[in-house]
Amino acid sequence: FNLELMKQPERRNTLSQHIAYFRQQAEQLGLALMPSDSAIQPLLIGDADKALTISEQLKQLGLWVTAIRPPTVPAGSARLRITLTAGHTREQIDRLLKALAEVTQ
Repeated sequence: FNLELMKQPERRNTLSQHIAYFRQQAEQLGLALMPSDSAIQPLLIGDADKALTISEQLKQLGLWVTAIRPPTVPAGSARLRITLTAGHTREQIDRLLKALAEVTQ
């Protein structure tokens, strides 16, 4: 069933719009997004402990954003793994952006 949903052009278009919107807004907020045109948007944090702390802060706000740390990624390049879907709303993306701006400053 999920594969059938993914094949629907309107869902792909919605996801593409979400990705573009998220990247544009994140850039305006000064968030250090790494290059990605996919649904996975990595936000460079650098320090592994800081990435884990931010992930926990977001979790407390009801936002599931995983910290990716060494040895999965090279030392000094810990990041948050933000995953967007066609099922997200613009309001949810805005809520995530606001929380990211608050917890990463």
